[in-house]
Amino acid sequence: MNMPAAIQPQARVRAPVSHAPGRIDVRSLTVEVGPPHARFAALDSLDVDIAPGEFVCVLGPSGCGKSTLLGAIAGHLPATHGEIAVDGLAVDRPHPERGLVFQQHTLFPWKRVIDNVAFGLKMKGVGASERRREAAELLALVGLAGFESHYPAQLSGGMQQRVEIARVLINRPRILLMDEPFGALDAQTRRMMQTLLLDIWAQIRTTVVFVTHDIDEALFLGDRILMLSQRPARLIADIAVPLVRPRSDESTTEAGFIDIKRRCLALLRETA
Repeated sequence: MNMPAAIQPQARVRAPVSHAPGRIDVRSLTVEVGPPHARFAALDSLDVDIAPGEFVCVLGPSGCGKSTLLGAIAGHLPATHGEIAVDGLAVDRPHPERGLVFQQHTLFPWKRVIDNVAFGLKMKGVGASERRREAAELLALVGLAGFESHYPAQLSGGMQQRVEIARVLINRPRILLMDEPFGALDAQTRRMMQTLLLDIWAQIRTTVVFVTHDIDEALFLGDRILMLSQRPARLIADIAVPLVRPRSDESTTEAGFIDIKRRCLALLRETA
């Protein structure tokens, strides 16, 4: 039976060729997870092209495999079949150039904010003065100048996530992978963090792959939305978001925003 016109998957958007760092190529990717006696496919034959500097959001039903896709790109989960390449090199292990940000922060509670941010450079053998200088610059970038000596427990949830983002960015990642990083925040703080993230991205232009279950968030942030099916996840739509940047609250009232939101809602209903 043919799918209704309103929810026909859009043709996959192929990323333009670029020599800038941060290109992601996913080819026929299948990832199986679980113990040996009960393994199952979380992703099935996924093909995705992401251009350097793109901001791509991933939507899909709960438990469909969105986080698995991030884990595979990060190098934490091996491909069962197919491959992932970043800038033409196969992904076969984690690397600091592919930074991962989770919903709950992973800061060291016993370290001050500036030392949390500088930790990646410490592991690389960078001297104390240089790594603290770079950490201070990133804390200023995320709006936390003056909080260098605080401990994570002294910060709000939104501030902790800012520190987490700064800690990932200090490694100068080609790719920033974000797994519902603002999902635990209240609505006002969440929008503030979304706007801050767009401001940071406009300055550093790293490639961002952002998992969310919130259609409004995906539309507000992304250049494209990848819509995944129920598990095992397949790509059912690759939707361009043609809203102009910079975006604001007014962007969410535009006709284009509302039209794409309707399409996304229809696709989610169809996959359910």
